[in-house]
Amino acid sequence: MNKEWSELNKAMQMQIKKKDTYEAGIATLFNLRNQLMQTFTSFNDELSREEFDAIPFINADGYHSKTIAYSMWHIFRIEDIVAHVLIAEYEQVFFAGNYQERINSPIITTGNELVKQQIADFSKQLNLGELYSYIFEVKESTEKILKNLSYDELKKKVSEERKEYLKSLNVVSTDENAIWLIDYWCNKDFRGW
Repeated sequence: MNKEWSELNKAMQMQIKKKDTYEAGIATLFNLRNQLMQTFTSFNDELSREEFDAIPFINADGYHSKTIAYSMWHIFRIEDIVAHVLIAEYEQVFFAGNYQERINSPIITTGNELVKQQIADFSKQLNLGELYSYIFEVKESTEKILKNLSYDELKKKVSEERKEYLKSLNVVSTDENAIWLIDYWCNKDFRGW
């Protein structure tokens, strides 16, 4: 995250903590999201397919061992799941738009269970044009949800029933690299995400 994005994120976090600055916080969040999307769009204009699929540091920890295509998938699958299943209780964009088939993905999960060469192989399978369609649709749908989310709703936690429903969808792998996400999301209030 660059310095400007970091500052916007800090400002947004402070703003959404108070009722009188909550709406300004949502506006700051949308500004940050628009800047991030401009960067994703620039990738599409400037990078080759090989660059989207490359893992320069396959044995490193963290995002250094991921591809750009995988990272985009991972970020927006998480957003789709959290915004639609846990906050709004809607159908995920992924399923409503038949994106598994359109993107040519062998998985429906966040991808946390994938490691090293699996990430590279996964990335090469993805239809990037459809992945971009997906991320823009998730962004738009999530922002509609956020615009309608009140300050008081930020204090809400995920119900046990909703947590069990999330598990039943199988969108989070039971692999140890992924399963922790369910408790992570469900043990925080909406603002904590």
